[in-house]
Amino acid sequence: MSDAPQQSDLPQENLFTHLIELRKRLMHATGAVLLVLIALMVYPGQNVIYDLLAQPMMSALPQGTKMIATGVVAPFLVPLKVTALAAFLIALPLVLYQIWAFIAPGLYQHEKRLAVPLVVGSYLLFLIGMAFCYYFVFGTVFKFIAGISPTSITPAPDVEQYLAFVTTMFLAFGITFEVPIVVIIMVKLGFVTVAKLKEIRSYVIVCAFIIAAVVTPPDVTSQIMLALPMCLLYEIGILLAPLVEKKKTPEELAEEAAEKAEQEAEDNAPRTWR
Repeated sequence: MSDAPQQSDLPQENLFTHLIELRKRLMHATGAVLLVLIALMVYPGQNVIYDLLAQPMMSALPQGTKMIATGVVAPFLVPLKVTALAAFLIALPLVLYQIWAFIAPGLYQHEKRLAVPLVVGSYLLFLIGMAFCYYFVFGTVFKFIAGISPTSITPAPDVEQYLAFVTTMFLAFGITFEVPIVVIIMVKLGFVTVAKLKEIRSYVIVCAFIIAAVVTPPDVTSQIMLALPMCLLYEIGILLAPLVEKKKTPEELAEEAAEKAEQEAEDNAPRTWR
């Protein structure tokens, strides 16, 4: 009789333990971001970091033109936001490690072996997508916009609108470069096969250009610069997916062949009209 209350309290104790562990991991992750943020504000400083982000736009503006700040505190808040985003990106490996340390005890060994390279690959691909956007896309887009603007208009971009624009573009290209990871996960979980991925290739290409037209500025150059990497990364995902694709048993292959033969027989059967 005395053991019953102790057994009934076990689920509650386990939940309490998990919450304490989650709180610990969140505090460590937040502390890592704050430490990096403080370090960046000390050196090189939030103004230097913002000037680095604004460089592609500034190089496309007429000589002597600067951005404007319509908000009272925008000259301080916008560089601070940019520095905070940079701190989060730099500290993201530590944040991901805290997430991993929290969920790893509940994973099987084969799940751990797959999760680590996927997480590392996702982080690196996201950074590569942002770098591609910064070094190639921004310069092309801003020069294109400046080139087609009437001479009677003097461009003076607002710093807050510029931050919103570059953040959206960074997210678009960072997520786009995650395509191989998404393809590999879908194949690993059995949602789709490599053969099916090859079959729907043409639809993916169309979808890539539609997505690029939605998330990028209304110019053909930036749309192509987003759609083409998306298609290329999809092909890379198809090349890597067989490494994780589950091999079918002879029984499953025989059943699949029988279903395919039956479907072909139905398609080739003569139709009767009433």
